[in-house]
Amino acid sequence: MLGIEELEAALPSMTRWRVTAGRSVDWATLEAGLGTALPSDFRSLAEAYPVLVIDDFLTVSVPRPGAEPSWASESREDEILQDLYEMGDTEDYVPYPQPGGLLRWADSHSGDSIYWRTSLSDPDAWPVVVRGDNGDWSEFPVGAVEFLAGVYRRTIHVPGMPRDFPSDFPQVSGLSDRID
Repeated sequence: MLGIEELEAALPSMTRWRVTAGRSVDWATLEAGLGTALPSDFRSLAEAYPVLVIDDFLTVSVPRPGAEPSWASESREDEILQDLYEMGDTEDYVPYPQPGGLLRWADSHSGDSIYWRTSLSDPDAWPVVVRGDNGDWSEFPVGAVEFLAGVYRRTIHVPGMPRDFPSDFPQVSGLSDRID
């Protein structure tokens, strides 16, 4: 499993958003609300960075300190995935909290969704699953950080993504942790 340093090397513009003192996410509250632990690479990313928007295209959703119950609830109640499942448009994937269910952690502004396929075993072994806005499903045997680093290094190709994705010099914006 890759560390966030590998992702930072692939996306150097993200480092300006790093929170050096850590973000103090209440993992116990979040994971109790979810009913599962989360992968360690994602936890490291969420402790070091706020929600990230890459090239005004891909949003990596991390929990905001103080809003962990909301993040857990939104993750458990993914209405779009539930609708796709009820329409039979998930290629045998199921929504979380069903066994092996999908948990969304990123999405694109054109309708692509990025999930983990959960299991009862080690969350660090959860693969990444992408549903493209064109309805194609792809699974990658890597964690969130390795997936993002691979996409932006161009060693992982995601079918159905726009031709100009990723850009040659991706820019990263961080969203505020402020809760109003």
